[in-house]
Amino acid sequence: MSIRKEGESRRVLVTGSTRGIGRAIAVDLARDGFDIVLHGRENRVAAEQTADAVREAGGSVSAILLFDISDRARARDELEREIAARGAFYGVVANAGIVRDGPFPGLTDEDWDLVVRVNLDSFYNVLRPLVMPMIQLRGGGRIVTLSSLSGMIGVRGQVNYSAAKAGVIGATKALSKELAKRQIAVNCVAPGLIETDMADHAAPEIVESIPMKRLGRPEEVSSLVRYLLSEQAGYITGQVISMNGGIA
Repeated sequence: MSIRKEGESRRVLVTGSTRGIGRAIAVDLARDGFDIVLHGRENRVAAEQTADAVREAGGSVSAILLFDISDRARARDELEREIAARGAFYGVVANAGIVRDGPFPGLTDEDWDLVVRVNLDSFYNVLRPLVMPMIQLRGGGRIVTLSSLSGMIGVRGQVNYSAAKAGVIGATKALSKELAKRQIAVNCVAPGLIETDMADHAAPEIVESIPMKRLGRPEEVSSLVRYLLSEQAGYITGQVISMNGGIA
């Protein structure tokens, strides 16, 4: 039996929600009545802009959290403080990530370490403090991670990113097995090239290689995440769903 009170909004944390895909996800989830907790690394102005967009969509923002998801101690402290103040989360969308592309022989130690810390270690840094409180709600839950086409097939010039995002897929699948009996669904969305800052460098020949001959839109990703957090998706768990215009 859930300890959530009748009519109480379900809270969802969306990491990396100050722009791009994360912002689109926060706005889309707000339309379904979720109480959104926004997250960014340090840009409060951008976070407030997302908050305005959420409210314009008819939703609510109960908190804005600013911390580096690669900083384990800081992430734990901020998240535990938020839970103590307002209660556990029903859902988490682990969206935040970075790229540092380049041919493998040219990668620096920092290129490797930073990409792995932000994209893979953050799975543990963010979800570890949140899972037990989510279980204790006894009301089920949803976790959606964001991987990448790069993590599924490997992409030249992205050995570091491909490694990290492949790790996210493995971790997502394993966690889904542990949480299934708690009715907490854990799934992964793996976008291809999407119209965001991270894809600004996409060469015309790359776009031409996509069967649909275009980049995806953030709203197309957010609509899938919105579905995975819905009541209708309660029997879907441990899945990796890629949206990439047919490139793989």
